[in-house]
Amino acid sequence: MKKYCLLFVLFLGMRSENAAQKKSKNQNRIDVVNYPSAQKIDIRIGDKLFTSFCYPDSLEKPFLYPIFAANDSAITRGFPLNTKPNDPTDHPHHIGLWFNYESVNGLDFWNNSYAIEADKKKNYGWIRTQKILRTKSGKEAGLSYSANWTNQQQKVLMVEVTDLKFSVLGNDRIIERDTKLTAKEDISFNDVKDGMLGLRVAHELELPIWESKKYTDANGIVTYVKANRDSSVTGNYLTSEGKQGDAAWGTRGNWCMLYGKLGADSVSIVIIDHPQNPGYPTYWHARNYGLFAANPLGQKVFSNGKTVLNFKLPKGQSVVFRYKIIIAANKYRLSNSTIEKVVQQFNSVK
Repeated sequence: MKKYCLLFVLFLGMRSENAAQKKSKNQNRIDVVNYPSAQKIDIRIGDKLFTSFCYPDSLEKPFLYPIFAANDSAITRGFPLNTKPNDPTDHPHHIGLWFNYESVNGLDFWNNSYAIEADKKKNYGWIRTQKILRTKSGKEAGLSYSANWTNQQQKVLMVEVTDLKFSVLGNDRIIERDTKLTAKEDISFNDVKDGMLGLRVAHELELPIWESKKYTDANGIVTYVKANRDSSVTGNYLTSEGKQGDAAWGTRGNWCMLYGKLGADSVSIVIIDHPQNPGYPTYWHARNYGLFAANPLGQKVFSNGKTVLNFKLPKGQSVVFRYKIIIAANKYRLSNSTIEKVVQQFNSVK
């Protein structure tokens, strides 16, 4: 009888272990779920939302929003889609994680939003998603889409094909973005400040701002950013070249990290530039108010006029921009050595 009891206990233990292994596998499975009528694709890790790819016709560009760390904290600002307490309401065009530029043949793609008056919309560009090319679920998941960069009359300047890959490593969530732009006419990316890969982060990840300040875009529109002095603001920047805090803005580096407290964890967000990208290593348009952006094509303002790019893309030719984003939630921020290992692996990708 004791023998059978022992076997039964061992069986229950094996069953429990198998269930735990299965649960662990399910927790790391990434499901890409398409909702065509909502113009949205959810990326779920286990039973939790990681992010959504949003491409509504009512908005001026596609983007990933919201984005969650492994501890269920949203790293993205809620405003303007889902305003949260303490959310700043400046720069309504800053939504989630996106990719565009301030001056493409004179059209401003970066600053376009509902806040632009109707009679001025002709000066702004749109990115209109045309087709979801593929979706893939599994341990490594992803989606691809095509989009047109157009003027208000829907004349196509460039065709975009973007591949997004999603993966999990422990408490790290990883996004890789490959974007290929093909010119339908001669294209000039005028050297300006606002571009290209942008992320607007949660209020807690902002850096302390002691004085309110105004910012003026290429169209002369002034935006006021208010000082934030509440104790929930904990962010700090660190670049591959050792620049920290506000000193990171306008400097070059092959990676930049923004880290701070979200919930009980230290959340680290790292954007890694690829050596084959134009303008490598990129300039970091990393603002204390929560804009975390990599701009490889805007060099004049960052270098105080020492270098000017004015990147050209002739009709029929293509250019590729490739980035890797790590979102980690742990007791401590990601170490430089850990980031450098990922950089080396990413650099080997052709």
